[in-house]
Amino acid sequence: MDQVDNILSQWHRERPDLDVAAMGTLGRIKRLQQHLMRGMEKTWSAYGLNGASFDVLATLRRSGPPYALSPGELMESTMVTSGTMTHRIDQLQKTGLIDRVKNPDDGRGFLISLSPEGHRLIDEAVTEHVQTQAKLAAALTDEQREQLDDLLRTFLKGFE
Repeated sequence: MDQVDNILSQWHRERPDLDVAAMGTLGRIKRLQQHLMRGMEKTWSAYGLNGASFDVLATLRRSGPPYALSPGELMESTMVTSGTMTHRIDQLQKTGLIDRVKNPDDGRGFLISLSPEGHRLIDEAVTEHVQTQAKLAAALTDEQREQLDDLLRTFLKGFE
């Protein structure tokens, strides 16, 4: 029994006419997300980052050389609005972790690239981030994690 089971038991007692099975699934996903985010936020903050700044830097880093993307490509990859992305870019530029450079393929536009300091920082942070994620998922065997990945992939396909 977990906390979600207690909640479901209360609903079964108070409203036996309702099928609350999906409430259990979604409640567990929500509670897991909260626990996982707390764990990852500790790692990010050790590097002076938050989820948003980590997301931008990691997106640039995994894009490969020259570690530069247009603002539109960053928005598409991180699924945020242009106003949100502009704010993130401005904040990261102020801290010296990214640079704005002219887009060689579009004279009117620019690219966002990792600065040398941003490259160094994200390499360190992502190494610890991966270790943190492994610790957070350690309650599952490799086989269980693969099964969960398959189920979650199927679930996500219904939305994406």
